[in-house]
Amino acid sequence: MTWQAEVLFEGAATGKVLRLDAPISFWGGVDPRSACITLAGHPQRGQSIAGQVLVIPQLIGSSSSSAVMLELFYCGMAPAALILGGRDAILPVGVVVARQMGRPTIPVVVMQSPPFETGDRLSVSPEGRIERL
Repeated sequence: MTWQAEVLFEGAATGKVLRLDAPISFWGGVDPRSACITLAGHPQRGQSIAGQVLVIPQLIGSSSSSAVMLELFYCGMAPAALILGGRDAILPVGVVVARQMGRPTIPVVVMQSPPFETGDRLSVSPEGRIERL
């Protein structure tokens, strides 16, 4: 089965899904050194986002989230891809800056009501095609 998403930042990735069941801000919600979710009361608290196809149906805005994303790249702990439930102008900036700094980057796509669940295995193409493997 395949889906088409809107591409915010081009790239290709394959990996296991970690779907966040509650909104999150990376600032104060994700430890950039361990990539673990640290937000108190978050359903996925303690889980690592490193190397995961991270499905985030809803973000809580923080202008510092892009800095945390950049730190994740710097520490080698970035997710494999981001599938966002809506457009976000902040988090993808960390991906853009990482590329400008010569770091390998990840695809960032937008999809209304992403149907993916934790444990699914997906591939994301540079054109925004998502395939369940």
